[in-house]
Amino acid sequence: MKPSRRFSLPSAALVGAVSLSLLATGCGSGASSSASASPDTVSYWLWDSNQLPGYQECAKGFERANPGVRVAVSQVGWDDYWTKLTASMIAGTEPDVFTDHITKFAQFADLDVLAPLDELPATRTIKDSDYQSGLASLWVGQDGHRYGAPKDWDTVAMFYDKKKTDAAGISAGTMNTLDWNPVDGGTFEKTLARLTVDTKGRRGDQPGFDKNHVKTYGLAGNDAGMADGQTQWSAFTGSAGWNYTDKPWGTHYNYDQKAFQSTIDWYFGLAKKGYLAPYEVFSESNQADVQLSSGRAAIALHGSWMTKTIYGFQGIDARTALTPVGPTGKRATMRNGLADSLTKRGAKKPAAQRWLAYLASDACQTVIGRQGVVFPATKAGTEAAIAAYRKEGIDVTAFTKPVADGTTFSYPITNYAADVVALMRPAMQDVYANGAPVGTLTTTNEQINLLLAQDG
Repeated sequence: MKPSRRFSLPSAALVGAVSLSLLATGCGSGASSSASASPDTVSYWLWDSNQLPGYQECAKGFERANPGVRVAVSQVGWDDYWTKLTASMIAGTEPDVFTDHITKFAQFADLDVLAPLDELPATRTIKDSDYQSGLASLWVGQDGHRYGAPKDWDTVAMFYDKKKTDAAGISAGTMNTLDWNPVDGGTFEKTLARLTVDTKGRRGDQPGFDKNHVKTYGLAGNDAGMADGQTQWSAFTGSAGWNYTDKPWGTHYNYDQKAFQSTIDWYFGLAKKGYLAPYEVFSESNQADVQLSSGRAAIALHGSWMTKTIYGFQGIDARTALTPVGPTGKRATMRNGLADSLTKRGAKKPAAQRWLAYLASDACQTVIGRQGVVFPATKAGTEAAIAAYRKEGIDVTAFTKPVADGTTFSYPITNYAADVVALMRPAMQDVYANGAPVGTLTTTNEQINLLLAQDG
């Protein structure tokens, strides 16, 4: 899996370009893949190579229970997944079932390629209570139909190197009770200052600290966060009481609100103080997890899907901590929930319907949980994952406690998601990299809301 799950779908322009390319090469809508051609072969796509073994095991279990049926599992890397998936839907070679992302949901619904699960014999019994609270309802469209069966979930927490916190005199208890505010940064900013060390060994809270020559940053940099800031600033805007939009399937974004802009001003201001790695430190080969593993940073905000990877790094003593408590008096973390969706062509196959229902069941999700890679959506699957992590000596409380406490929030779900990202990406990068005033985001917000108003 990519270190982040929040990049956008190809824009409408790209979809059009893909369509023209396919037409030019003679791929019409009647084309079909060999794997999907047989009614007894079900094609299933996912992007996470770490989960591939688990789903291959699920496929074997399903095939044993359904003699004569074969499941062809294909893993396509994140960088290519959405382009290939969109192209396959245009060409008529789409998989029967595929791993879906909440930020892609609206565009696929608009393309009218998803099958309503509540209308099909094998999947109509899927209900919200089968899963961790709030996951299933995310996949109900504006028309009231369900288009995804919950697959797994993740939250964001602070990964840190205990060697560095010990050297700074910071305990695990302190790391789990930090607070922040946009005025002075609270104990979180004080902790970042303490963990930041310049090239002469002076800490950020000591006289003579040189913010322009830093050896170890308190907090790793992880791009500017585009439109959602999942592993960057979302925990802070969330704990400031801010919401992305006016409602689920929102028609109005709130990037112009004071709670958002004051938080962003403070957050990226940490880079000016030397506590947050500056924009130029980040690259595709030097993301937050790499900065942590190399000693370039002491803390990295990241998702639970990175747990196995970060705990496997040599040279650091990885630990996790809860995100800081914000001005609201509560902490917050984004919870993302993936789902498996059935294409309309796949819906014509009874075997594909049954495969999706199997993916959504405890039978498969406990198998995935025992892999100790992600938290499956069913309660039994989640418990299996917690047990698997515990067996390896990994405490995942920082990810599970916010769910139990009800301090999570979801990705924004709106139309034109790719276009929102296209507008917010450069705007946020300008604030982070060039110190542009956060007030410039008001203009970007106006552009986004004008776009959404087209559906009004």
